[in-house]
Amino acid sequence: MLTFATSQPSNKKRFTSMESLHTRDHRVLWHPCSQMKDYEQFKPLEVLRASGPYIYLKDGTKIIDAISSWWCKTLGHQHSRLKKALSQQLELFEHVILANTSNELIVTLSEKLLSKVPHCHKVFYASDGSSALEIAMKMSLHARTLLGESHKNKFIALQNAYHGETLATMSVSDLGIYRGAYESLLFDTHFIQHIPYVNSTDDPLWENCENVWKIIEKSLEPLVENATAIVFEPILQAAGGMLIYSKDFLKRLCDFAKKHRIHIIADEVMTGFGRTGKMFAVEHANIAPDFICVAKGLTAGFLPMSAVMTHDQIYHLFYDDYAKGRSFLHSHTHSGNALAASVAIEVLNIFAEEKIVENTQYLHVMMRDAFRDIEHSTQKIKNVRSIGAMVAADLCCDSSIRMGYQVYLEAVKLGALLRPVGNTIYWVPPLNVTEDVIEDLRNITEKAIGKAFY
Repeated sequence: MLTFATSQPSNKKRFTSMESLHTRDHRVLWHPCSQMKDYEQFKPLEVLRASGPYIYLKDGTKIIDAISSWWCKTLGHQHSRLKKALSQQLELFEHVILANTSNELIVTLSEKLLSKVPHCHKVFYASDGSSALEIAMKMSLHARTLLGESHKNKFIALQNAYHGETLATMSVSDLGIYRGAYESLLFDTHFIQHIPYVNSTDDPLWENCENVWKIIEKSLEPLVENATAIVFEPILQAAGGMLIYSKDFLKRLCDFAKKHRIHIIADEVMTGFGRTGKMFAVEHANIAPDFICVAKGLTAGFLPMSAVMTHDQIYHLFYDDYAKGRSFLHSHTHSGNALAASVAIEVLNIFAEEKIVENTQYLHVMMRDAFRDIEHSTQKIKNVRSIGAMVAADLCCDSSIRMGYQVYLEAVKLGALLRPVGNTIYWVPPLNVTEDVIEDLRNITEKAIGKAFY
């Protein structure tokens, strides 16, 4: 028989409507990626509505969503065409099991996605980025078993990598703040060191990293016998500090993997759908991964949906009579959700019709120049780096000082949601944001840095 502690307040007391939302929130809610004690001093923002690049709070404050709500609102909030697509699908059906069924939506979405990556032939759907990465990793390992190569069961990833917070994805992530407490549950991964980082595509290393590659290649050679896959965020490592690395390194790494029959898993959860100035970041290096994982921008942040795209060579390893035991039996309840699919199709339509990816080149110049202005005026940021519609810089302070958090607090008061990565300030706004919003963001960021330091 289950028993519950009697010291808990009654439902009547717990949900008294006269209490403030902040009080009720603190009592019952555990926020993601947060130290809850912070909320004692700086209350969570009480969101009333959102529209375009703005979030509107209950007290009337309007703030710029400078991080696209964790990098997913590529077309901003409340996009009318996405709302219409969602509403129309609601009149038909919201979700039906995708196992043993099909529908026009999910087939059309798959066709549209695969048209963007011609070397891929099949799409497998899930709910979030971590799930997509786990699916790709499982497919790689399972494929080895089917090929009689069970000894190839090790993964290779990059230093400063981040691929999610489920156990497998955390195992191939290199950020101790996320994985440290769970080390005993994680499997060993080789993390490539000496990544040739750049601040822009003008850096000579962007085109040629031969000298660095020689060192990296030598470190990889002992691993080829047992490696099943190399996992990476192409070109841009987001949670690792908005770090950009050489396209030549990525090309050489993938050539090495192909030569040694090591699968290539590209984590495009953040970089996909235009963020780096290409539809998919792998296009910078002209590579053809065995698996491409997408999420976030797939539905422009409207609904959870992720996908793994792969090719027929992988697919046909699993294709056989059921009795042969070769089925890939991974299942997600909401795999191929119809509401999410309806939005994702419209996202791709908008990207094509409004030339969203092409627009990132215009955004790139504005955002880069704005950060350089801030660097010059404040003298408190360094290492300005940018690619596509992402720009970042590091605050000039000791790493032990939580200055990024102080800038965040000041920026919210001034009208922008920044939420830095540690002491790295960055902008990842919606891809259809206008010049006046970028100008406002420049002024707010500049003032917030000034207030935080002085």
